[in-house]
Amino acid sequence: MQNLLLLGDEAIAQGAIDAGISGVYAYPGTPSTEITEYIQASKDAQQRGIRSMWSANEKTAMETAIGMSYAGKKSLVCMKHVGLNVAADAFINSAITGANGGLVVLSADDPSMHSSQNEQDSRFYGKFSLIPVMEPSNQQEAYDMTRYAFELSEKFEIPVLLRVTTRLAHSRAGVKRLGMASENELHLPSNLRQFVLLPAIARVQYNQLLDKQNAIEEDGITSGYNRYIDADNKSLGIIACGLGYNYLIENFEGGKVPYPVLKISQYPAPRAMIQKLYDSVDEILILEEGYPILEELLRGYLNLDKKVLGRMSGDIPRAGELNPNIVAKALGMEIARGFDTAATVKPRPPQLCDGCGHWDSFGALNEALKPYSGGRVLSDIGCYTLSALPPLQSINSCVDMGASITMAIGASEAGLVPAVAAIGDSTFTHSGMTGLLDAVNRKAKITVIINDNSTTGMTGGQDSSAFGKVEDICRGLGVEEEHLKIMKPLRRNFEENVKIISKELEYDGVSVIVSRRECVQTLARRMKLKHLKKTDA
Repeated sequence: MQNLLLLGDEAIAQGAIDAGISGVYAYPGTPSTEITEYIQASKDAQQRGIRSMWSANEKTAMETAIGMSYAGKKSLVCMKHVGLNVAADAFINSAITGANGGLVVLSADDPSMHSSQNEQDSRFYGKFSLIPVMEPSNQQEAYDMTRYAFELSEKFEIPVLLRVTTRLAHSRAGVKRLGMASENELHLPSNLRQFVLLPAIARVQYNQLLDKQNAIEEDGITSGYNRYIDADNKSLGIIACGLGYNYLIENFEGGKVPYPVLKISQYPAPRAMIQKLYDSVDEILILEEGYPILEELLRGYLNLDKKVLGRMSGDIPRAGELNPNIVAKALGMEIARGFDTAATVKPRPPQLCDGCGHWDSFGALNEALKPYSGGRVLSDIGCYTLSALPPLQSINSCVDMGASITMAIGASEAGLVPAVAAIGDSTFTHSGMTGLLDAVNRKAKITVIINDNSTTGMTGGQDSSAFGKVEDICRGLGVEEEHLKIMKPLRRNFEENVKIISKELEYDGVSVIVSRRECVQTLARRMKLKHLKKTDA
């Protein structure tokens, strides 16, 4: 047994390695990115030959993991919560195909939207898909539950969803590591039509999935991850889900809560345990990180002659993260006063890095658009989204991955001509290529600027699936050669770049401008590594 100091993400990664995975598939997205990075850097993973390349998007990652499971081996697929929307088609259907080798889907949610467009709660997808959901309350459980999730997947022959949130993913604690399980041998499903979701087959397998539900719920009672902790004061009963349990016990010396507590870390929610708590207390307080999913369920099937307190009642704020003070306030306890950062630390809004090529790209775009009315730049998700802020204030939208090109098509067809789409190289291959194909097929009057910094910059510089391929992809999708332009975003090229953009804005069709300059952060790291290698030599 080995003790390690790990982020929650790293504990999941180590748990997956020790569970015997043969592959991890992911698209980088905060707060999930460190899981795949940890596996990529792991000597154990390298020695075992665990596959760990970045995928083009979350859907391709999910489908690749399903393929490995089909071949009988254990696979992990990682994404942030909004990435699960991209993977949803394959994810939901995987509950009906089932799993051959253990298949675990990690979704890292971001309540309070630290780096996301919404606060969605991935537990909803687990309930929707009728698959088990694991929600650890600390780093040790993150490690243990990852290992257990693979056992559970193979026991019931279905995928398992592992849900964490930002605070757990990005905080450290000691983790006791167990031994490494062996990888599975290659073996195909005994029923070679199991993954063929023709309606006649899918109907049978969907009924089989329904038949497993009682046994899956029973496993949540016997596994030990759902625990009933009795206490003498029955005036209140507390249901604490995942990280909410940690916030609860932080408010009491030695973690000893005077009220009965039901700790829930495995779903479907254990109805018998909930009924036991409900029958023994006067009121119930529900602590769940994210949406009031469990609270809605309880209000739906319990006899509401007792109060149910939570996000829906207003006793817990409807939006944002939980924290120990919110829990204390809901319990009627005195709130601990910490250091008042708001009074002493001046807010610093995020901005593009000094020397970033996006400054010059959007500076030239702003100049080229001066003859036109405002509101014409539909953007995507990446570092360049920060061009919405002063001093550039260049872009007018950021909805989801890949939406820039398709929104520009719609805006142009509504009469907003010229319309501009701004997208990054990694986002382009993630979900922009199909939009560009639509634009070409429709002969849309749009100008697409692909900001190519040769990496996935916003999440720390992971490999981009677009590297060295952008122009060839555009040609293959039908972009005309004379309207496929390359520009280098440097201050000395400002006038030339303004001319390139201005000319393409006038074109009555699809034009693509690739604005290419390496990310300053990855460039600095690359040059440092080059210097170190030269010094070592």
